Amino acid sequence: MSTTETIEQDSTPQPRRRMSREDRQRQLLDVAWQLVREEGTDALTLGRLAELAGITKPVVYDHFTTRPGLLAALYQDFDARQTALMDAALQSSDPTLPGTAKVIASSYVDCVLLQGNEIPGVIAALASSPELEKIKREYEAIFLNKCRAALAPFAGAGEIKAAGLRAMLGAAEALSHAAANGEVSAVQAQDELYETIIAMVERSAPGDAGNIAKTDAGQMDSTSGT
Repeated sequence: MSTTETIEQDSTPQPRRRMSREDRQRQLLDVAWQLVREEGTDALTLGRLAELAGITKPVVYDHFTTRPGLLAALYQDFDARQTALMDAALQSSDPTLPGTAKVIASSYVDCVLLQGNEIPGVIAALASSPELEKIKREYEAIFLNKCRAALAPFAGAGEIKAAGLRAMLGAAEALSHAAANGEVSAVQAQDELYETIIAMVERSAPGDAGNIAKTDAGQMDSTSGT
């Protein structure tokens, strides 16, 4: 075989390697987040996503079927990141109320900031239909149950009630979104959410348990300077 023939064979374009379904899903979610960040949630359609990803519409429809399905997938993607971040932080944190409250507060705010301004738009879009709102509520319940389990040991014989957890979640969403929009700093958002969590557990803990919770939180505040 001549050198010329060898060069021609080497320069022949190779067929493009086909992505696995998992890799394609990851690519589409990354492009969808980029689309929301640059053009807003209203611009998020399956057709526009296919255009930006450089693939045909049927491929996108095969993964998400509908726009609500895409929104749900984005929220699930965000929730998975938030859960992984918090789980890792809890495993390495001090097994105290202040340590646990700090992990929950910092993890929630950090995850929203990592996602940027896209997540408030996605969350708002989830409220556009009962089906999507139900999905959001289901993931919120999982998060709140995780928080209850992590904080329950510091409430003594008391019970951390759903109303308190819902109030904590409302504060977490508002503060993290304010931090993402630049209204407050990340540290301010984390500190305020930390105080909200501590107060919730203190209200739940009867008698001496509540006093111990206050003492622990006070000691951590004096140490950290918050």
